[in-house]
Amino acid sequence: MKFHISETDEILVSHSGIALVGAMLQGTQIRKRASAIRLGDRKRPEVSHGDVLTAMIGLLCLGKPDFEAVEAFREDEFFRHALGLKKIPSEGTLRQRLDELEHRCDAILREESAAMVARHAPKLTPCYEDWVALDIDPSPFNNSGTKKEGVSWTYLKFDGYNPWFAYLGNEGYLVHCQLREGSKHCQDGMPQFLDETMAYVRQITSARLLVRMDAGHDDLENLRRLKKKPQVDWIIKRNLRQESEAGWLEEAQCRGDCEEPREGKEVWTGETWKEREGKLYRVVFEVIERTVNAEGQRLLLPEIEIATFWTSLKLPAKQVIELYHQHGTSEQFHSEIKSDMDLERLPSGKFATNALVLSLGQVAYNVLRLCGQISVQQNGRLPAEKRMPLRKPVARRRLRSVIQDLMYLAARWTYHSHRWGLSFWRNNPWHGIWQRLYERFLGRARPAPS
Repeated sequence: MKFHISETDEILVSHSGIALVGAMLQGTQIRKRASAIRLGDRKRPEVSHGDVLTAMIGLLCLGKPDFEAVEAFREDEFFRHALGLKKIPSEGTLRQRLDELEHRCDAILREESAAMVARHAPKLTPCYEDWVALDIDPSPFNNSGTKKEGVSWTYLKFDGYNPWFAYLGNEGYLVHCQLREGSKHCQDGMPQFLDETMAYVRQITSARLLVRMDAGHDDLENLRRLKKKPQVDWIIKRNLRQESEAGWLEEAQCRGDCEEPREGKEVWTGETWKEREGKLYRVVFEVIERTVNAEGQRLLLPEIEIATFWTSLKLPAKQVIELYHQHGTSEQFHSEIKSDMDLERLPSGKFATNALVLSLGQVAYNVLRLCGQISVQQNGRLPAEKRMPLRKPVARRRLRSVIQDLMYLAARWTYHSHRWGLSFWRNNPWHGIWQRLYERFLGRARPAPS
């Protein structure tokens, strides 16, 4: 089939999802609070700080973290109108203003991001009974081959950054993030980050929390801080350091329960108590001894695998271990930030600017996550025209899917009877979902989840 190519005077937009972003940001104070920041004795700029930050959030929601991407939208009246901008900044303005603002907006963005999640998020899904998971992890960003400030050798053996991330609930809302130099140890500064994270979490929910952290955060100060927090339990993987495998195998055989899932593989699980500076803490262990490998080959020497965890939970050892294994889901959230939002290679050569871009990325991430989670909420109970066109029910939508299906949904931009509008193709399967989200963000926001 051969198509006839022609032009039209109708205004067509390929990124109607920016209207969803604008509707959600209307409920925040980001633009107002940022615009109130004064940079020395300078006069108020032609393009306000709030418009600069909002434009960057819009770009990030489209998966475009580079400053030069804004040039494609300089003459795009829909982009300006949908985000409520008075003026769209140029590439130079965007870059220079973020350089100047540095860390002045970080707290504003995190507080408003938490308030946005509290306002719009469906009820948080517990990881077990009434515990809501709070997963805290570093995730190195590969910036090899660059000379950006703060890029250095990471523990994954490449040059990059080593930022922290804290995700709330099985949905993975991003409550806190912080850019860090690549060579910094993952525990350096963690107690303060932990306190800040708890403050943002309590803006969102008063539910009982289960904090999960890996062996890099096996530090007594973390246990002390968490122990003082009300309604907080934890599972922190232990760093075995100089502890011997033979000693743990002997203790497991004395104190643990044994299972043999296959010939030549014994799994011992149980609990013990360890002293740290005069106080006893519960330790759950899983010790695996293999005398035959998975292919049936007998081993000359047995293989011993040990995993131990500090925990305040009083649940059975197997349940504690399973809850820690669920902590691996946070790797998927890291992947969405790095790949789906394309934020791994941050755009500036200045560390403080990249830290601000990551904070803006937190807001954009939560905008996309909220769009995804609200779209799957009660999907089966909705009229057919407002359901997602998916065969199987899903609990969480990947950010890439949200960007493709909702952010880049094509529409015709119209003006009639003194009113702007968006007109979608009647048979587009995502039209109903898009409209439901837009109406909710404009006015039907629910109160913060309990």
